[in-house]
Amino acid sequence: MSATDAYIPQPDTGGPAQPLLIVRALQKHFPVRGGLLGRTQARVQAVDGVSFEVRKGETLGIVGESGCGKSTTAKLLIGLTPKDRGEIIFDGVPLGPDLPLKDLRKGVQMVFQDSYATLNPRLTILASVAFGARVQGLPDPDGLARKMMDRVGLDPDRFAHRYPHELSGGQRQRVNIARALAMSPRLVVLDEAVSALDKSVEAQVLNLLSDLRAEFGLTYIFISHDLNVVRYISDRILVMYLGEVVEVAPVDSIWAEQAHPYTRSLFSAMPSMDPDNRTSEPPLSGDPPNPINPPPGCRFHTRCRFAAEICKAKAPTLAGLPGNAAHMVACHLHDPASGHPKAGQGVPE
Repeated sequence: MSATDAYIPQPDTGGPAQPLLIVRALQKHFPVRGGLLGRTQARVQAVDGVSFEVRKGETLGIVGESGCGKSTTAKLLIGLTPKDRGEIIFDGVPLGPDLPLKDLRKGVQMVFQDSYATLNPRLTILASVAFGARVQGLPDPDGLARKMMDRVGLDPDRFAHRYPHELSGGQRQRVNIARALAMSPRLVVLDEAVSALDKSVEAQVLNLLSDLRAEFGLTYIFISHDLNVVRYISDRILVMYLGEVVEVAPVDSIWAEQAHPYTRSLFSAMPSMDPDNRTSEPPLSGDPPNPINPPPGCRFHTRCRFAAEICKAKAPTLAGLPGNAAHMVACHLHDPASGHPKAGQGVPE
């Protein structure tokens, strides 16, 4: 039996038109405690009202500065961090009585950034890959683990009885991918899964992920700081800033036009291979505001050179661009009714 034959995901209950994952108004605020009694002094608004959809078979890339809430969102999706509010719907079934967290984790797996810290140093590679399948009661977990190891490019006869410290970073990340696949998930969340790898190894792992998506019919959420990597592997890109979604669009659309000033700043900061294309001034100055006390209105207005009074008073809503409903942005510059002096003109050059 091949790895493809051994891969038996949960049935598709919603049909091809049903998004695999729907997230509505997801929120997570972390308490900051202090004083002799350890009382809550304030709350860090790590994720605040995030909503998006992931279609079946696509890769959704999530980008943003460090601290914008990307990794917290990923942990909320798989239940590693309990959400405060919001709704998570997997293939039409809300997380709750009809979809317990244990069942959700059969359909959603995660690959983390630190390939070494996520593996138990006392378990062999075979035991690590088979662990989840064994806990879930799947038949022949060791045989399944060997098939998945072979599929990700790790010869089971060579690597099955090795330990994590005996492997390279790229090999350990392949182990983590095999461990996720052993659960036969439908959605895989990849949180900076290739950022710690050398470029040649990174390319190999990215090609492996693309092949696995086609072979097993997987859906990905791919989190990264590297926009070029996100462009290569993603179908759509979602941009986060200070715990909120500011833009989401197909890759080609957002590459042609960055509708939000923050997105344009991110793209402007990308390194260029053209020696004549020099950066004379930073595309974005200042640090993000304190997530304990974010600014009112648009949270980006303190760093935006196009900010007006309406930006300080009212938070923009995420809406499609005129003539391009698939390209959604939360910015008063694109809302003719917002009251911004340059509303309806888009982001000025």
